[in-house]
Amino acid sequence: MQQNEFITIVSPFKDKLFRLAKRLLVSTEEAEDATQEVLVKLWTKNDSLSELKSVEAMAMTMTKNYCLDQLKSKRANNMTIVHNNYTDNQASLQQKLEDEDSLSWVEKIINDLPEQQKLIIQMRDIEQYEFEDIAKILEMNETAIRVALSRARKTIREIMTKTHNYGIG
Repeated sequence: MQQNEFITIVSPFKDKLFRLAKRLLVSTEEAEDATQEVLVKLWTKNDSLSELKSVEAMAMTMTKNYCLDQLKSKRANNMTIVHNNYTDNQASLQQKLEDEDSLSWVEKIINDLPEQQKLIIQMRDIEQYEFEDIAKILEMNETAIRVALSRARKTIREIMTKTHNYGIG
């Protein structure tokens, strides 16, 4: 496979790899390193890429595994999962403050979720992956993905409701 062919295959999803890495590693530099590392690994396997059913799924799995390895390593002790892709340019100042507060709460709640639920929330609700693709990437049953997603959303909803209704009633 030539370099141009490789770039054509990888270009449509390389940003998704970066966003997943950034979601897991927080640091932009670490996410860039992770993305570059995965792309290098893909390039070394470029002769066998045409045999794969989904290069994107393979790349996402490689990114997830690389990031989890980094999180487990000594130099990643202070890294946390954060989501900061939300902006609302049309809202009033009051609404912006409320939205920022709610987002902050959701981030804290997501950080307290089990690792698997964090990944599923990221892939399904943020990256908009289909259940089938998530199941391939995480090597899980689709039903288990749906159950974990449901539990994660329920946990987030319950804690947010409790937080926003504090002192009422």
